[in-house]
Amino acid sequence: MNHVISKVANGIGLITLNRPEEINALSLEMVLRLSKILNEWAADSKIEAVAIRGTDKNGNFGNFCAGGDIRFFHKACIDESSDLGRFFTEEYKLNHLIFNYSKPYIAFMDGIVMGGGMGISQGASLRIVTERSKVAMPETNIGLFPDVGGGYFLPKCPGFIGEYLGLTGQVLTGQQSLAANLADYAVNSTKIEDLWDLIESDSGLASERIKEFYLRVEASSLNEDSAWITSEIDDAFQHKHLEQIITSLSKSDTKWAQKTLSLLSKRSPLMMNVSLKQIKMGREMSLADELRLERTLVHHCFNTKHLDRYREKTETVEGIRALVIDKDNSPNWNPKTIREVTDAMVNPFFDSPWMESQHPLADLK
Repeated sequence: MNHVISKVANGIGLITLNRPEEINALSLEMVLRLSKILNEWAADSKIEAVAIRGTDKNGNFGNFCAGGDIRFFHKACIDESSDLGRFFTEEYKLNHLIFNYSKPYIAFMDGIVMGGGMGISQGASLRIVTERSKVAMPETNIGLFPDVGGGYFLPKCPGFIGEYLGLTGQVLTGQQSLAANLADYAVNSTKIEDLWDLIESDSGLASERIKEFYLRVEASSLNEDSAWITSEIDDAFQHKHLEQIITSLSKSDTKWAQKTLSLLSKRSPLMMNVSLKQIKMGREMSLADELRLERTLVHHCFNTKHLDRYREKTETVEGIRALVIDKDNSPNWNPKTIREVTDAMVNPFFDSPWMESQHPLADLK
């Protein structure tokens, strides 16, 4: 099966992610295919814009993309396959390409948009969500960190929402994504096929046509609990250290604070510390530098040499095991508590194993 379907219609490049049985999770082959298509279209003067969507098993609009193929991550790490490192190198190159794309790039963020799905949508010049959208950076669920440029785009959320989303993995609705600056427009899902048909049939500038269309479409009116965007987030997540965040949340008796503490209690204490430092650093970094940092971090996630932990002994492989392999949802995090995490455990994650000129992403500008 062709997991990435592409065609050109009236000067618009159209991409459909077509792996619905895996919620359009990205494989190495899909990443390479996307990069090839986008590079070719960037060089083609006849193509004015690009749009990307996901599909369901019936070929209709479906979930956009659930992220990277974490079952592949697990197997590749256990097997010590070089494809694991190659996947992240190529994925981060793709993220960089999209953020710097020379033509309008429109992402239809319908349904599930998580992890790697954010990496191929957050760099878009137009990000469209619906009332069905479920938007998240859930990497801490599996003992990873918010990658695919997460350390670059999460700090661009208002206040300290980025730290909150990166540590908790909280899932946002389409409307909440707008408030978090992770989407540009919301349309009702019943209209999204019409939007796609509009750009497919029109040879004008697609992004402008979509904006015009949006003005005629009433965004879904969702009665959602918006407590996550109150000042409580900034009060808690402005702090530099994880223990300070926990202390701040513990002093509050609000429903939101207690829910947030519950979420954090399920995450890897070690990788939450790594993630927090990454996001704080990302506030001052260029995209290229932040992606290079992520490539360093992900290397250590699967080869945690400074803690003498490899393959199934790493936090990330253990997290994947608990979530999708054995599905017991009981990861054996090490260390088990936040108080046990030391700088000596966290800081080496940020030390590149490569000389600067030999870094896999050395060429990113």
